[in-house]
Amino acid sequence: MLPLRTACAVVACAGTAVAAVAFVVAHLGGTGWMDVTIGTTLARDPGVALEVALAAAGCAGLALVAGLRAAGAPVGGWPGALLTAWGAATALLGVAPAGTPRLVAGALSVTAYLTLPAATALLVPALREDARWAAVARPMEWLALAQGLGVVAITYVALPGHQVMIGLVERLLLGVELAAAGLLAVRLLWLCRGMTGRLAGRVRVPLVGRS
Repeated sequence: MLPLRTACAVVACAGTAVAAVAFVVAHLGGTGWMDVTIGTTLARDPGVALEVALAAAGCAGLALVAGLRAAGAPVGGWPGALLTAWGAATALLGVAPAGTPRLVAGALSVTAYLTLPAATALLVPALREDARWAAVARPMEWLALAQGLGVVAITYVALPGHQVMIGLVERLLLGVELAAAGLLAVRLLWLCRGMTGRLAGRVRVPLVGRS
């Protein structure tokens, strides 16, 4: 049976991969989505690819938090809480029924767009100081910067920009968020494999017939 941290890492990696593929499939051949928010698309589009992408990303985020905590990663306090909020909000946005009030869908969308960028920014210094996670600190720093720019872009487009190209900006930000979650998941799985290998190396198999 896999340890909890390894099982969570596998689920997180698989979830982000499924989310990325479904997210691409949801927009292949589609038109008119650049000026339409994800929330509006979910209400109008009868397809399921976008819902699958969001639900898979959310489940992957929740599994990622559990795995990071089980592995002793520096996700205590606000980073862990924000990662949990991101996973929950994204999953709920994906499974919310078509008749969900716009206010509720909007609140879930805002939570999904703001929490992971904040969590990533808070995680970067902690990752840099942890020898096990220092290897991903620099790419996470760049992803945190990209997410910050995405939040600024969404804020501008949603208010003075009259929502021009808001759909494109939302999707680009979600794509960067998936990249950040995927990077953490892959690193977690790598570390868990190393831990499992070290534990296996310590197990001594007794020789038959040896006194």
